[in-house]
Amino acid sequence: MRTLPRLLTPRSALFLDFDGTLAELAPRPDAVVVPRELIAVLDQLQTQLDGAVAVITGRAQADIEPFLAPLRLPAAYEHGAVRHPAHGAPVRAPTPDLDAPLAAARTLVAQYPGLLLEHKQTAMALHFRLAPELESTCTAAMAAAIAHDPGLQLLRGKAVVEVKSAHVSKGLAIAAFMAEAPFAGREPIFAGDDVTDEAGFEVVQRLGGTGVKVGEGPSCAVLRVPDPVALRAWLLQAARLPLRPETPA
Repeated sequence: MRTLPRLLTPRSALFLDFDGTLAELAPRPDAVVVPRELIAVLDQLQTQLDGAVAVITGRAQADIEPFLAPLRLPAAYEHGAVRHPAHGAPVRAPTPDLDAPLAAARTLVAQYPGLLLEHKQTAMALHFRLAPELESTCTAAMAAAIAHDPGLQLLRGKAVVEVKSAHVSKGLAIAAFMAEAPFAGREPIFAGDDVTDEAGFEVVQRLGGTGVKVGEGPSCAVLRVPDPVALRAWLLQAARLPLRPETPA
């Protein structure tokens, strides 16, 4: 796995995870800090790539938009269950039945003050960053709650366990963007930090693009940077320099 070269060309499509990728992880999701200059960098890249820049996140739309305001980018929220294309109306997957995992999570949150429940439109997340010793307890409880529902999928992320529809993923969201303007026909690049991003890496690399793993841990991504600071530095450099000319076929 190599470090980042000068990847972007005028025919690139750029897909970016948020937490742990564009911004450092925080003890609580609402405590994330977005560096002021990042918004200007993303705006410049959106212009350079003719709009082919999108955010691919597990978070809900209402959580992400304030961090990136006033910038409005195409985006896939809740692991692709809610997708805002560059043109046209939002695309929403059917809402799964989350009653069982929500009930189990609420029981744990009431029992352990260090836990945090994040209820989205089509998914839920149980955060244990402030109580890491409860990882196995949280994971086992969520797994048991969805054991008899094949329509739900468990995701184990960094200090979080999530439940979402089994029929959506970041990879499927990226594939959908790649079939639409302004992304179609471009070479995709996706940067993400967590196991929840692996489906995205697989898709972009299958399409001839590049997966960029942010941070440590095993990954199918072919490139890696150590942390969000390094990724933001790369994005800043890409925004300041002329894009690398395309290599003739």
